[in-house]
Amino acid sequence: MAQEDYYKILGVDRNASDQDISKAYRKLAKKYHPDLNHEPGAEQKYKDVNEAYEVLHDKQKRAQYDQFGSAGVNGQGGFGGQSAYGGFNGQGFGDFSDIFGDIFGSGFGGGQRRRANPTDPVRGQDLDYTLTIDFMDAITGKKTQVSYTRSTTCETCHGTGAEKGTHPITCDKCHGSGYMTITQQSAFGVIQRQTVCDKCHGKGAIIEHPCQTCHGEGVVDAKNTIEVDIPAGIDNGQQLRYQGQGEAGRNGGPYGDLYISYRIKPSKDFERRGTTIYTTVPISFAQATLGDEIEVKTVHGTSKLKVPAGTQPNKKFTLKGEGVPYLRGGGNGDQITTIEVRIPKSVNERQRQALVDFVSASGESITPQGKGFFERLKEKLSGEE
Repeated sequence: MAQEDYYKILGVDRNASDQDISKAYRKLAKKYHPDLNHEPGAEQKYKDVNEAYEVLHDKQKRAQYDQFGSAGVNGQGGFGGQSAYGGFNGQGFGDFSDIFGDIFGSGFGGGQRRRANPTDPVRGQDLDYTLTIDFMDAITGKKTQVSYTRSTTCETCHGTGAEKGTHPITCDKCHGSGYMTITQQSAFGVIQRQTVCDKCHGKGAIIEHPCQTCHGEGVVDAKNTIEVDIPAGIDNGQQLRYQGQGEAGRNGGPYGDLYISYRIKPSKDFERRGTTIYTTVPISFAQATLGDEIEVKTVHGTSKLKVPAGTQPNKKFTLKGEGVPYLRGGGNGDQITTIEVRIPKSVNERQRQALVDFVSASGESITPQGKGFFERLKEKLSGEE
């Protein structure tokens, strides 16, 4: 390692600022920390990262390294005889203390805060579930059952992982802490680090006679079925939390939660945007011209709509309160209905004559050599002329 490029190890250039060096170090130290990364070679990379940082974060040592290379810093007796980790007290190596705080969720330095006890209760993990429902069920609400697999506390051993009549014993290697302190001699002096106990694998206890049901895990996978009350107005992609329906906790810890994300099937009759419903209603050109009262389908049933005389194609009408219920209650959204004026593809002679009279009364003349009559009528109704 002495011939390695410290800048390359941290992934920074030679002009990197102190802030960039610290940022790169923190990222790599977390990535390769032996407690978190059990891949082959990770521990050596972790040591290399610490060695590189110890030189580059110190202005004097960095200057010597830039001028003479690793030879300029390796002959200093471990940099003044100080541990590469500053004795784990955060002095001279404050970033290291911060990193352990990030990794373990408790302080690491000065003994102000302790590492979590491996036998403390641990909350179970949360679970995600996607539930597909019909369009109208999202409007009106519905009760349904949801089944899924989750871990549950083993009923045979009651979560201890030990065979009935026995119990776990405290690990005699780590004395129940789940971790061991390893001291190593390096070119920089004595290095101490903590790693997961290789005998109990961080559990702090040994199960000599594992439960035959859960094989020492304390939990088993089981099918869980719950009744879900789908609220009226739930929207596509929304997520609801169901407390205590997640994975089993450890050491007597509580269950996690279940998060259900809702996926709503599309409707052939309605389009939904938030709490607003959109529909298209066809009417004849006679209804558009003379006016009419029509029934419009809504998500709540039907509603009467007065179409005034002279209504143009694509005219939009708002039906108040005919939309999606507000999820928190207090009313509904609206429905926007677009009028589609339909032109007949063919007419009988009587209908044709009536239309000719209509056009004549409008002061227009029919020119057979020009555009077709119905094409001209369609343009007139759509306002294109």
